[in-house]
Amino acid sequence: MERVDRLGARYLFRGEAGYPALLDEIDTAPPALIIRGEAALLGRRVVAIVGARNASGAAIRFARMLAHGLGEAGWLVVSGLARGIDTAAHTGSIATGTAAVIAGGIDIVYPPENAALQEEIAERGLLIAEQPPGIEPRARHFPYRNRIIAGLAAGTVVVEAAPKSGSLITARLATEFGREVMAVPGSPLDPRAQGCNLMIREGATLVQSAADIIEALSPIGGVAAPAIGGFAAPVPVDADEPTRARLTDLLGPVPLPIDELIRQSGVPAAIVQMVLLELELAGRLDRHAGGRVSLIAP
Repeated sequence: MERVDRLGARYLFRGEAGYPALLDEIDTAPPALIIRGEAALLGRRVVAIVGARNASGAAIRFARMLAHGLGEAGWLVVSGLARGIDTAAHTGSIATGTAAVIAGGIDIVYPPENAALQEEIAERGLLIAEQPPGIEPRARHFPYRNRIIAGLAAGTVVVEAAPKSGSLITARLATEFGREVMAVPGSPLDPRAQGCNLMIREGATLVQSAADIIEALSPIGGVAAPAIGGFAAPVPVDADEPTRARLTDLLGPVPLPIDELIRQSGVPAAIVQMVLLELELAGRLDRHAGGRVSLIAP
């Protein structure tokens, strides 16, 4: 702890005020984080942007644009400070708010070419580590790092990823945590886009702009409720029997995106979600990847 203090960092313990609320929800949340920088940034809405280390120039530029747009809208962009897409996400949001979760100790620079960026993030954004100071990153540390990235964020965006890449591990973890998973489509001729295209095929939300990401992560009904303890206050809603019947009639055994159900029914999103919850509790609804639902025959 003395060494952490000498490095200008500090511990943030689970259960302590300021510990990230969304991260605290996961079963494998770290009992302690080591942070350096603007801890207040953790009070913002968080979105993760991850992707290929050997990303194409176009994807790097696009990731930087996404991060800039999200930062301008007040979101904290979190990534892993790796080469390629991670670096682009940090550089695009360094002026508005970015957090880097690193695999090694808070005093270890990796990759070496990001030394200046890592220091700038510690000064202007937030640097986060789980490993004690002096620990060099090893292969086994990166999945642990990825769970923190996915756990911190309301949603994870993947920009270019080969099948079986670390970015897809982060996306899988986000799915397990019940968070939104989004992907940027790419050319089928580019192997670096195969992972994202596969994610979309399997139900991830397709995004093409920062506005798409913000829409996917917006509160139910599109209106933010007042925050209470880091969470949105519930908005009382109710549905009459004709509305319940209309929604049930639109559902069937084939999975249907919830946003399509809202569009076709004309029912406010908050009421749709409430009716879906009622059906789920009654054992009549299945939820699928990508925000899709289907009706179970009685």
